[in-house]
Amino acid sequence: MREIILIHATGEDRPGITSSLTGVLASCGVDILDIGQVVIHDHLTLGMLVALPDEGQAAPVLKDLLFKAHELGVALKLTPIGLERYENWVTVQGRPRHIVTLLARRLEAAHISRLTGALARHGLNIDIINRLSGRVSLTDGAEPRPACVEFSVRGAAADWTAIRREFMDMSSEMGVDVALQEDNVFRRNRRLVAFDMDSTLIQVEVIDELAKRFGVGDEVSAITAGAMRGEYDFKESLRRRLALLKGLDARVLEDVAASLPLTEGAERLIVNLKRLGFKVAIISGGFTYFGERLKELLGIDYVFANKLEVQDGRLTGRVVGPVVDGARKAELLRRLAEKEGISLQQVAAVGDGANDLPMLGLAGLGIAFHAKPKVKAGARQSISTLGLDAILYLIGFRERETLG
Repeated sequence: MREIILIHATGEDRPGITSSLTGVLASCGVDILDIGQVVIHDHLTLGMLVALPDEGQAAPVLKDLLFKAHELGVALKLTPIGLERYENWVTVQGRPRHIVTLLARRLEAAHISRLTGALARHGLNIDIINRLSGRVSLTDGAEPRPACVEFSVRGAAADWTAIRREFMDMSSEMGVDVALQEDNVFRRNRRLVAFDMDSTLIQVEVIDELAKRFGVGDEVSAITAGAMRGEYDFKESLRRRLALLKGLDARVLEDVAASLPLTEGAERLIVNLKRLGFKVAIISGGFTYFGERLKELLGIDYVFANKLEVQDGRLTGRVVGPVVDGARKAELLRRLAEKEGISLQQVAAVGDGANDLPMLGLAGLGIAFHAKPKVKAGARQSISTLGLDAILYLIGFRERETLG
């Protein structure tokens, strides 16, 4: 019967170590059953699970391997693995896998400790840990980039809701974001990202900005805030706010559009999405006038929003056509996925308000962005500490693979 050995090599990294060690194994007809390698700060850790030749022929192979490791200046640990243990390892490969993404302005040991403790309590085993963010200089004086670490975990937890609740508590208490996604083929093949506009893609609520210029800012802002918290029906809240804008000179629209403040990371995110072949859409309860301006500025592919009615150069206090509320947003997202010929599992949706929840729930990756507690609780993922470009990490991209 063939012997199964776990080979664990550690030492200072340099070119040729893996080649030399596997060259020894190759000369003796060894099969590689599993292999993994990681380098942290020029220190190598290499693991190989191998099946040696028939019993009795293993000793010379291992002797040659140990001699080669000594030549290379690396430490070698050899661990025999029984056949039953190996077969048990093979059978777990079909177990559910998830990706846990930790996002922070600054990564601390306390963050890792708390997250991994939660995973252990729920019976989830960590297979791989990857840093997706770039290296951080401690001397150049520049503002460090946000940090991101991705964990590939295996196992079937009894209560996924409880895990998400723990992650939400961790996020609010430690000022980090933690995302939990099923690791499937759709996660690695997102093709469309749809954004709410107001307080998501831009930092303001446009209707509030219009109201300020018409002298009714406080009244409109109060209704807007209640609508975003889900206290009012969106259609009714929009009707009430627009009624307060009746008679506003339409030239004010251009004044507001010329000074729209983009959300942190918005431009970097969309530049990279477009470069990588994604389609990008705005699906908003805001107004087409401003969505079209962002489309021109950022190269967005689709804009769906409410069209303000204008007569004799002034707002009438109404919109043209059906109101884009929460249900309408979800329907538009569904139609857009059909138009693009993709599954809804390949769609990401991003929003901050209660009227975004139907859209977030429909998308394969629904993200509540700097949202109210009710919206965060209703969405599967949330980002509250970083900018929009953190979404690149949730999709699985490393910083070195992106621009800007």
